[in-house]
Amino acid sequence: MLILGGTGEALALAWALDAAFAGRLRLVSSLAGRTRSPRQPPGEVRIGGFGGAGPLADWLRGHRIDAVIDATHPFASAISANAAAACDDAGVPRLVLERAPWLARPGDRWHDVADAAHAAALLPSLGRRAFLTLGPRDLAPFGARAGIWFLVRQVDPPAAPPLAGCAVITGRGPFEAAAERRLLLEHTIDVLVTRASGGAATVAKLDAARELGLPVVMIRRPPPPPGPRVASMDDAVAWAARQCGLDTDGEFAHMIGAGVMAADTKRW
Repeated sequence: MLILGGTGEALALAWALDAAFAGRLRLVSSLAGRTRSPRQPPGEVRIGGFGGAGPLADWLRGHRIDAVIDATHPFASAISANAAAACDDAGVPRLVLERAPWLARPGDRWHDVADAAHAAALLPSLGRRAFLTLGPRDLAPFGARAGIWFLVRQVDPPAAPPLAGCAVITGRGPFEAAAERRLLLEHTIDVLVTRASGGAATVAKLDAARELGLPVVMIRRPPPPPGPRVASMDDAVAWAARQCGLDTDGEFAHMIGAGVMAADTKRW
Protein backbone atom coordinates (compact mmCIF):
# COMPACT_ATOMS: atom_id res chain seq x y z
CA MET A 1 0.00 0.00 0.00
CA LEU A 2 1.34 3.42 -0.97
CA ILE A 3 0.10 6.52 0.86
CA LEU A 4 0.83 9.82 -0.84
CA GLY A 5 1.14 11.92 2.26
CA GLY A 6 2.65 14.93 3.95
CA THR A 7 -0.59 15.87 5.73
CA GLY A 8 -2.08 15.20 9.13
CA GLU A 9 -4.72 13.02 7.50
CA ALA A 10 -2.05 10.90 5.82
CA LEU A 11 -0.20 10.49 9.11
CA ALA A 12 -3.39 9.43 10.92
CA LEU A 13 -4.22 7.02 8.10
CA ALA A 14 -0.78 5.40 8.27
CA TRP A 15 -1.14 4.85 12.01
CA ALA A 16 -4.66 3.47 11.53
CA LEU A 17 -3.53 1.00 8.88
CA ASP A 18 -0.55 -0.01 10.99
CA ALA A 19 -2.82 -0.62 13.99
CA ALA A 20 -5.27 -2.66 11.93
CA PHE A 21 -2.89 -4.72 9.80
CA ALA A 22 0.47 -4.80 11.60
CA GLY A 23 2.60 -7.56 10.11
CA ARG A 24 0.11 -8.17 7.28
CA LEU A 25 0.50 -5.01 5.20
CA ARG A 26 3.64 -3.49 3.76
CA LEU A 27 3.00 0.22 4.12
CA VAL A 28 4.95 2.91 2.25
CA SER A 29 4.36 6.62 2.85
CA SER A 30 5.66 9.09 0.26
CA LEU A 31 6.50 12.61 1.45
CA ALA A 32 7.35 15.44 -0.94
CA GLY A 33 10.24 16.62 1.23
CA ARG A 34 9.22 20.28 1.32
CA THR A 35 9.34 20.56 5.12
CA ARG A 36 12.55 20.06 7.06
CA SER A 37 11.24 17.96 9.93
CA PRO A 38 8.17 16.06 8.76
CA ARG A 39 6.26 13.97 11.26
CA GLN A 40 7.23 10.36 10.66
CA PRO A 41 4.54 7.77 9.92
CA PRO A 42 4.94 4.07 10.68
CA GLY A 43 6.21 1.75 7.98
CA GLU A 44 8.55 2.67 5.16
CA VAL A 45 9.00 6.34 4.31
CA ARG A 46 10.03 7.68 0.92
CA ILE A 47 11.18 11.31 0.66
CA GLY A 48 11.04 13.28 -2.60
CA GLY A 49 9.09 13.23 -5.84
CA PHE A 50 8.88 10.41 -8.35
CA GLY A 51 9.66 12.53 -11.41
CA GLY A 52 6.23 12.50 -13.02
CA ALA A 53 3.46 10.09 -13.88
CA GLY A 54 5.59 7.72 -15.96
CA PRO A 55 8.30 7.12 -13.34
CA LEU A 56 5.62 6.75 -10.66
CA ALA A 57 3.85 4.09 -12.74
CA ASP A 58 7.17 2.25 -13.13
CA TRP A 59 7.74 2.50 -9.37
CA LEU A 60 4.28 1.09 -8.63
CA ARG A 61 4.91 -1.87 -10.90
CA GLY A 62 8.46 -2.43 -9.65
CA HIS A 63 7.39 -2.42 -6.00
CA ARG A 64 4.25 -4.49 -6.65
CA ILE A 65 1.96 -1.94 -5.04
CA ASP A 66 -1.60 -3.23 -4.63
CA ALA A 67 -3.30 0.11 -4.01
CA VAL A 68 -2.65 3.84 -3.61
CA ILE A 69 -4.36 6.29 -1.29
CA ASP A 70 -3.85 9.94 -2.18
CA ALA A 71 -3.98 11.85 1.11
CA THR A 72 -1.98 14.84 -0.08
CA HIS A 73 -2.83 18.49 0.51
CA PRO A 74 -5.96 19.69 -1.34
CA PHE A 75 -3.75 22.12 -3.29
CA ALA A 76 -1.18 19.49 -4.33
CA SER A 77 -2.91 19.27 -7.70
CA ALA A 78 0.17 18.27 -9.71
CA ILE A 79 0.91 15.34 -7.40
CA SER A 80 -2.71 14.18 -7.51
CA ALA A 81 -2.84 14.43 -11.31
CA ASN A 82 0.38 12.43 -11.66
CA ALA A 83 -0.94 9.82 -9.23
CA ALA A 84 -4.17 9.44 -11.20
CA ALA A 85 -2.31 9.02 -14.49
CA ALA A 86 0.25 6.65 -13.01
CA CYS A 87 -2.36 4.42 -11.38
CA ASP A 88 -4.32 4.26 -14.63
CA ASP A 89 -1.14 3.30 -16.49
CA ALA A 90 -0.07 0.66 -13.96
CA GLY A 91 -3.57 -0.69 -13.34
CA VAL A 92 -3.37 0.08 -9.62
CA PRO A 93 -6.54 1.07 -7.72
CA ARG A 94 -6.44 4.62 -6.33
CA LEU A 95 -8.51 6.36 -3.67
CA VAL A 96 -8.52 10.02 -2.61
CA LEU A 97 -8.92 10.72 1.11
CA GLU A 98 -10.45 14.17 0.94
CA ARG A 99 -10.15 16.77 3.67
CA ALA A 100 -13.42 18.29 4.88
CA PRO A 101 -13.87 21.81 3.45
CA TRP A 102 -14.48 24.93 5.49
CA LEU A 103 -18.01 26.30 5.31
CA ALA A 104 -18.81 29.99 5.74
CA ARG A 105 -20.67 30.89 8.93
CA PRO A 106 -22.72 33.96 9.89
CA GLY A 107 -20.36 36.90 10.31
CA ASP A 108 -17.76 35.64 7.86
CA ARG A 109 -16.57 38.13 5.23
CA TRP A 110 -15.08 35.77 2.69
CA HIS A 111 -13.99 36.85 -0.79
CA ASP A 112 -13.65 33.82 -3.07
CA VAL A 113 -10.88 34.02 -5.70
CA ALA A 114 -9.43 31.62 -8.23
CA ASP A 115 -5.74 31.85 -7.37
CA ALA A 116 -2.98 33.82 -5.64
CA ALA A 117 -2.75 36.36 -8.47
CA HIS A 118 -6.42 37.25 -8.08
CA ALA A 119 -5.99 37.41 -4.31
CA ALA A 120 -3.12 39.87 -4.66
CA ALA A 121 -5.11 42.01 -7.09
CA LEU A 122 -8.03 42.21 -4.64
CA LEU A 123 -5.98 43.15 -1.57
CA PRO A 124 -5.72 46.96 -2.02
CA SER A 125 -9.51 47.26 -1.80
CA LEU A 126 -9.63 45.36 1.50
CA GLY A 127 -6.71 46.37 3.68
CA ARG A 128 -3.13 47.51 4.16
CA ARG A 129 -1.79 44.95 6.66
CA ALA A 130 -2.27 41.41 5.38
CA PHE A 131 -1.70 38.06 7.06
CA LEU A 132 -0.68 35.50 4.42
CA THR A 133 -1.08 31.82 5.32
CA LEU A 134 -0.07 30.37 1.96
CA GLY A 135 2.47 27.98 0.57
CA PRO A 136 5.82 29.50 -0.46
CA ARG A 137 4.98 29.00 -4.15
CA ASP A 138 1.91 31.23 -3.84
CA LEU A 139 3.70 34.31 -2.51
CA ALA A 140 5.24 35.76 -5.68
CA PRO A 141 2.13 37.69 -6.89
CA PHE A 142 2.07 39.69 -3.66
CA GLY A 143 5.50 41.18 -4.35
CA ALA A 144 3.92 43.68 -6.75
CA ARG A 145 1.51 45.06 -4.13
CA ALA A 146 3.15 48.31 -3.03
CA GLY A 147 1.77 49.97 0.07
CA ILE A 148 0.74 46.72 1.79
CA TRP A 149 2.62 45.23 4.73
CA PHE A 150 2.66 41.43 4.98
CA LEU A 151 2.86 39.00 7.86
CA VAL A 152 3.78 35.63 6.38
CA ARG A 153 3.44 32.32 8.22
CA GLN A 154 5.28 29.24 7.01
CA VAL A 155 6.10 25.84 8.46
CA ASP A 156 9.87 26.31 8.06
CA PRO A 157 11.87 29.56 8.21
CA PRO A 158 12.79 30.70 4.67
CA ALA A 159 16.40 31.19 3.64
CA ALA A 160 15.55 34.79 2.65
CA PRO A 161 12.52 37.05 3.16
CA PRO A 162 9.89 35.89 0.66
CA LEU A 163 8.58 39.44 0.13
CA ALA A 164 10.12 42.88 0.53
CA GLY A 165 9.19 44.56 3.79
CA CYS A 166 7.43 41.56 5.30
CA ALA A 167 7.64 39.82 8.65
CA VAL A 168 7.89 36.04 8.77
CA ILE A 169 6.71 33.74 11.54
CA THR A 170 6.81 29.95 11.63
CA GLY A 171 4.26 27.51 12.97
CA ARG A 172 2.59 24.20 12.35
CA GLY A 173 -1.05 23.57 13.23
CA PRO A 174 -3.22 22.86 15.04
CA PHE A 175 -3.67 26.47 16.15
CA GLU A 176 -6.02 27.87 18.79
CA ALA A 177 -8.49 30.68 18.10
CA ALA A 178 -7.39 32.75 21.12
CA ALA A 179 -3.75 32.66 19.99
CA GLU A 180 -4.72 33.52 16.42
CA ARG A 181 -6.77 36.46 17.67
CA ARG A 182 -3.82 37.76 19.70
CA LEU A 183 -1.58 37.43 16.65
CA LEU A 184 -3.96 39.44 14.46
CA LEU A 185 -4.30 42.17 17.07
CA GLU A 186 -0.58 42.31 17.85
CA HIS A 187 0.27 42.96 14.20
CA THR A 188 -2.77 45.17 13.49
CA ILE A 189 -3.86 42.84 10.70
CA ASP A 190 -6.85 44.10 8.69
CA VAL A 191 -7.15 41.33 6.06
CA LEU A 192 -6.39 37.59 5.98
CA VAL A 193 -5.37 35.68 2.85
CA THR A 194 -5.56 31.90 2.88
CA ARG A 195 -6.22 28.88 0.74
CA ALA A 196 -9.43 26.87 1.17
CA SER A 197 -7.46 23.97 2.59
CA GLY A 198 -10.15 22.83 5.01
CA GLY A 199 -9.74 20.64 8.06
CA ALA A 200 -9.57 21.41 11.76
CA ALA A 201 -5.86 22.12 12.20
CA THR A 202 -5.86 25.66 10.78
CA VAL A 203 -9.50 26.74 11.00
CA ALA A 204 -8.79 28.86 14.10
CA LYS A 205 -7.56 31.78 11.99
CA LEU A 206 -11.01 31.96 10.38
CA ASP A 207 -12.68 31.94 13.79
CA ALA A 208 -10.41 34.79 14.89
CA ALA A 209 -11.05 36.78 11.71
CA ARG A 210 -14.81 36.34 12.14
CA GLU A 211 -14.63 37.53 15.75
CA LEU A 212 -12.66 40.63 14.73
CA GLY A 213 -14.80 41.33 11.65
CA LEU A 214 -11.87 41.01 9.24
CA PRO A 215 -12.24 40.24 5.54
CA VAL A 216 -10.78 36.94 4.34
CA VAL A 217 -9.53 36.37 0.81
CA MET A 218 -10.13 32.67 0.18
CA ILE A 219 -8.31 30.95 -2.69
CA ARG A 220 -10.59 28.15 -3.85
CA ARG A 221 -9.45 24.56 -4.17
CA PRO A 222 -8.44 23.17 -7.55
CA PRO A 223 -10.77 20.39 -8.74
CA PRO A 224 -9.50 16.89 -7.93
CA PRO A 225 -8.86 14.37 -10.70
CA PRO A 226 -11.69 11.93 -11.43
CA GLY A 227 -11.90 8.82 -9.32
CA PRO A 228 -13.26 7.43 -6.07
CA ARG A 229 -13.11 9.67 -3.00
CA VAL A 230 -13.97 9.27 0.67
CA ALA A 231 -14.05 11.76 3.52
CA SER A 232 -13.72 9.46 6.52
CA MET A 233 -10.82 7.50 7.93
CA ASP A 234 -12.83 4.32 8.48
CA ASP A 235 -13.96 4.34 4.83
CA ALA A 236 -10.33 4.67 3.72
CA VAL A 237 -9.22 1.79 5.96
CA ALA A 238 -12.06 -0.40 4.73
CA TRP A 239 -11.16 0.37 1.10
CA ALA A 240 -7.51 -0.49 1.76
CA ALA A 241 -8.54 -3.79 3.34
CA ARG A 242 -10.62 -4.72 0.31
CA GLN A 243 -7.94 -3.82 -2.21
CA CYS A 244 -5.18 -5.66 -0.35
CA GLY A 245 -7.26 -8.73 0.52
CA LEU A 246 -7.24 -8.06 4.26
CA ASP A 247 -9.98 -8.33 6.83
CA THR A 248 -10.38 -5.88 9.70
CA ASP A 249 -10.42 -7.74 12.99
CA GLY A 250 -13.09 -7.28 15.62
CA GLU A 251 -10.90 -5.11 17.83
CA PHE A 252 -10.24 -2.59 15.08
CA ALA A 253 -13.89 -2.52 14.03
CA HIS A 254 -14.75 -1.69 17.65
CA MET A 255 -12.18 1.13 17.62
CA ILE A 256 -13.82 2.68 14.57
CA GLY A 257 -17.28 2.37 16.07
CA ALA A 258 -16.11 3.97 19.33
CA GLY A 259 -14.70 6.98 17.47
CA VAL A 260 -11.07 6.31 18.38
CA MET A 261 -9.94 7.33 14.91
CA ALA A 262 -8.55 10.85 15.04
CA ALA A 263 -9.75 12.01 11.64
CA ASP A 264 -12.91 13.88 10.72
CA THR A 265 -15.50 11.30 9.68
CA LYS A 266 -18.14 13.72 8.43
CA ARG A 267 -19.15 13.11 4.82
CA TRP A 268 -20.34 15.81 2.40
